[in-house]
Amino acid sequence: MENNSPLPEVVIYTDGACSGNPGPGGWGAALLSDDKRKEISGSALKTTNNRMELTAAIEALRTLKLPCKVTLYTDSKYLKDGIESWIHNWKKNGWKTAARKPVLNSELWRELDRLNSEHKIDWRWVKGHDGDEINELVDRLAVSALESAAAQSGEVS
Repeated sequence: MENNSPLPEVVIYTDGACSGNPGPGGWGAALLSDDKRKEISGSALKTTNNRMELTAAIEALRTLKLPCKVTLYTDSKYLKDGIESWIHNWKKNGWKTAARKPVLNSELWRELDRLNSEHKIDWRWVKGHDGDEINELVDRLAVSALESAAAQSGEVS
């Protein structure tokens, strides 16, 4: 029997933060559906800001238990441009850049590409630190996770 019911709709906001590049980092995400909101975050001891931006999106999408229609907001042009345009050539070129160098963070891009194919995602860029309430929230989640990682590593953020 064919299932014609519409996909559940979810709005996701993501952000990453890093102190030093590389250094301790954190990521945060908020998932909103109907009147529900779920906040998630995590950290890494030695990472980059780009890795944290990718990880925030990956972990948020992994939270979804079934295929969804997602509107995903990010303040990272690296994340948005990478998943919407750059990735097509990377895959065509065997995960090499136009300069024939290996794509940085390719394991994260591959996982994000897999998750992107499981959902119907509308990737949207939002200007960071510009008053968007949920973008500010995920920034605070990412910075808080970064501060925990920095304290764990003995570094000051």
